[in-house]
This record gives sequence, structure tokens and C-alpha cells, in this order.
Amino acid sequence: MSKLVLAIDTATPAVTAGVVKLDGIDVLAQRVTVDARAHAETLTPNVLAALDDAGLTVDDLGAVVVGCGPGPFTGLRVGMATAAAYGHALGIPVHGVCSLDAIGVDTRGDVLVVTDARRREVYWARYRDGVRVDGPAVDAPADVPGAAEALERSPVYPTAAGLVRAVADWTAEPAPLIPLYLRRPDAKPRSAPPAVTG
Repeated sequence: MSKLVLAIDTATPAVTAGVVKLDGIDVLAQRVTVDARAHAETLTPNVLAALDDAGLTVDDLGAVVVGCGPGPFTGLRVGMATAAAYGHALGIPVHGVCSLDAIGVDTRGDVLVVTDARRREVYWARYRDGVRVDGPAVDAPADVPGAAEALERSPVYPTAAGLVRAVADWTAEPAPLIPLYLRRPDAKPRSAPPAVTG
């Protein structure tokens, strides 16, 4: 397998695509566009630009890693479908990781990782020396000690290097991609109309 990995994440407003060399987790190129409403429009251009910046083509890739959330339905689907398509077309493995892990994996000590879930809520997970010990979950910031303070700081998004580091075992067969939707869907099934009696 080629030691070059395409890293993709669309679980947050940041649309991230990068090319990472597994040896030493060396980021060869990364493109990030922060726009919560443009995942579909910017992901493929970001992938192609990152490959071009690295002087590579898709045929040089040996694997794909994608952030599986938590995140909004549309954003997650764009990233995961794109990653699956590259994997299928190139015949290479696709590894899914928790997007919060891609942020928390490089932390030291006890750390709370928080991303904006909109609707006055946050996605969160707690880490100890880079290992997740609680979460992921979605709650109001007031219900997560430290979340309000974390939101006041500059937003932190998954990076290409973090996504690659979040894969526990690069030699293992990847598990099926499963999106981390942590809230119920907005759409509700229509109730059956009342029975008409004559």
C-alpha cells in the first residue's frame, strides 16, 4: 500500500482536505475552506488543489480517512460519500474516525473538545492525554462544564494530520463508515389520518 493518505473532514464549518504521508505523519498539502454552507461546492476542489499542491494525483493514494462526525446531516454525507467514492474508484481502504478525535488526539492532560452544533448546542468529548474518555455527545453548553468558555475561544477544526493520527490501526480492515448523528432528525413521520367511519 502507498503510504500516502487523503484526509477529508466536513463535520464542522471547515471543509478540510489534505494529503498526508503516513511515515512521520508528514502533511504534504492541506486545503481548508471555512463555510458551513458550501461543503458540496468546495470539497472536491479542495481535494484536487491539495493533490496538486503536493505534486500528486489520485493514483498515488493508498488510503482515505474521513471524519464521521458528529456533525450535521448534509455536511457529513458530503464528506463520507466523497471518501467512499474515492475508495471505491481507486480500490483503496477508507477509514472513518470521530471528527472530535481528530482534534483531541494531539492534546495532553485533561481536555474538553467542543464544536458548534448550532441550535444553541455543542458537540463535545473529553480527552486524557489524547485518548477519548467521555462522549461524543450533544448538549446545551450550560450542561457541559467548560463548554461555554471553549466556545469563546477561536474555533478549532479537525486537521489532516489529526485525522490520520485518529486511526487506531492502519493495518486493520476498516470498519463500515457510520455517521455520528447525535440528534434526532428534524423531519418527523406524518401521523396516519384519522379513520373515517360511516
